[in-house]
Amino acid sequence: MIGALAATLTASSSLASWRDQHALLINTTQSLPNWAFWIDKHRMPQRGDFVVFAPPQTPLITAHFGQHSPPFAKRVYGMPGDVVSRQGDVVRINGAEVARLKPTSSRGEALEPGPTGRIPEHCYYLGTAHKDGLDSRYADVGFVCSGRIIGTGDSLL
Repeated sequence: MIGALAATLTASSSLASWRDQHALLINTTQSLPNWAFWIDKHRMPQRGDFVVFAPPQTPLITAHFGQHSPPFAKRVYGMPGDVVSRQGDVVRINGAEVARLKPTSSRGEALEPGPTGRIPEHCYYLGTAHKDGLDSRYADVGFVCSGRIIGTGDSLL
């Protein structure tokens, strides 16, 4: 009986540890073609990975997503040390085009361009190919640093 209790406690502890390191995210926006992501909270992002992060609470994000915005999921386009530049409405990383800026949101609010220059250590340029995606190309999101990252995701569906 003591052995069964010990095995149950060990299994429960392992399951709780696993649960604390993983999550499931359901995407409700059109900015990514996928709608379900499996998240590993301890995997370091690599170029092309999906990253799930807590967006900053700016007036624009609050207006679109509410006072308690859900997590965002975007792809890693730029890694620490990469260089982001902008020429007109074209955003480039290390010289390769990754996005185009729009002057206003889908609701007509002004959109400010995001940061340029070398991406700081522990930060990433996160984006989407969707023309209306709210991502690092805009100041309201900017570079996403490790303190805001929830985890690295894999697309399920």
